[in-house]
Amino acid sequence: MSKTTHAFSAPDLSALAKNLKRELEARTQLPGHVELLNMLTRAVGFRNYQHFKASRAAEDRLANPPVIEAEPAVDFRRVELTARCFAGTDRLIRWPGKLNQQQLALWVMWSYLPASQDLVEKEVNAVLMRHNDFGDHVLLRRELVNMGLLTRTRDCRLYRRVEKRPPPEARALIRLVTSGRSEVRH
Repeated sequence: MSKTTHAFSAPDLSALAKNLKRELEARTQLPGHVELLNMLTRAVGFRNYQHFKASRAAEDRLANPPVIEAEPAVDFRRVELTARCFAGTDRLIRWPGKLNQQQLALWVMWSYLPASQDLVEKEVNAVLMRHNDFGDHVLLRRELVNMGLLTRTRDCRLYRRVEKRPPPEARALIRLVTSGRSEVRH
């Protein structure tokens, strides 16, 4: 186990020495490692060594807040145009003509596949046929594989959804389509 280094300082060295002397004189045996750590940290105002470590960790978190990257803006026009291909349902009624809309539609199809589960081709086909009305589940399956959202074994017998976070537009479209309110506002 690696050790975390904690900076230790005493504002008054004389008071530290007096406090340590007083605690050592009150003992009949020499203190162990942890007891000595507790003595040192009590001498500078902490309840014990754990209190000292927790205080230092809190100071580090406050001094170095985590960097939170801003979420990229959602292109709602692209989401609306792709939502038209679902026509207010959870079924893809037509294959979008533009590649960027096809990719968004594939994310919706990806969301219907069960996570962390091996599926045979027949099961994948059943999910894709249940959620498309334009009649080409094979195209959807192939494009999901090509886009890296679905993996398959070499013999094409087993498929598995690839777990990854959808891009912002895809998340917006998935919410829109699966909530049953994908009608587009004009």
